[in-house]
Amino acid sequence: MTAAVKSQPDFRSQLINGILSIQPLANLAKTQARKMIIKRAEKIGVPWRQQTKKLSECNWDREWEAIQNPNLVYPEYYLTSFHGYEKGNMSWLAATEEEVASLTVHARIWPDAGLQGDARLRNSYLDILKAKIPTPKDILDLGCGVGLNTFPLQRIYPEAKFIGVDLSPYFLAVALYRSQQKNLDINWVHAAAEATGLPDTSFDLISLSLVCHELPQIATKKIFQEAKRLLCPHGSIAIMDMNPKSQVYSTMSPYILTLLKSTEPYLDQYFTLDIEQELINAGFMTPTITCNTHRHRTIIAKAQ
Repeated sequence: MTAAVKSQPDFRSQLINGILSIQPLANLAKTQARKMIIKRAEKIGVPWRQQTKKLSECNWDREWEAIQNPNLVYPEYYLTSFHGYEKGNMSWLAATEEEVASLTVHARIWPDAGLQGDARLRNSYLDILKAKIPTPKDILDLGCGVGLNTFPLQRIYPEAKFIGVDLSPYFLAVALYRSQQKNLDINWVHAAAEATGLPDTSFDLISLSLVCHELPQIATKKIFQEAKRLLCPHGSIAIMDMNPKSQVYSTMSPYILTLLKSTEPYLDQYFTLDIEQELINAGFMTPTITCNTHRHRTIIAKAQ
């Protein structure tokens, strides 16, 4: 079951926001959130420390040189704490832990999923894409991170050309390393999703997977405008993310919601944004919305 999207955070969220506005309490919540996720990882068999240690010991000089755009000006919203990392996505720790964190967080979407939860989530998105958009030739993965969704996309569209865009050179360095390991030809671009610098009408499909909940509303709106510029006529934008209408979030315990909000600074802005209307405002046709899990949705809209 679902509930209507609210234009303002409810009283519970406002109360939690008040608690998190007190810096020592916010820091405590972030610390607790990190401890909880690592403890969960170890319990279900995610090799958190082992994999992070292995990646952290790599020499990233070559990947860094190949990826980093030294002239990039980072938007202010990005230079904040995300996911319990003080420097957010601008750190090697965040980049080397993204995969194990994803495995751990998504292990609990379904009670029986365990380590397969992350793949099951991403496959639920890919199944919808493949059914609605069978043969795109040029695909852009915005907010690609270390490639956790780019690589599965490449698997279902093996003939397509791929570009992955992200603001974090740390994440992109890991993505480049992983793509070379897999012998995949993917062009990784260090840029903002709302100002990619890529040519007009270059793509048949633009994907944003688990990105919009990490953005302020103004950035999301600008990204939709940029996507409209980048898409070929009748090309599609596909967005997979948390479903604000899911009762999972409205019934979440205050403690868990506090930990979640401490690591997701723009969650209220995401939950109160009418994405469907903003896509239409950006020049897209009325989108389709499909629930791919009981707490995630996939939104697909075609450029007019």
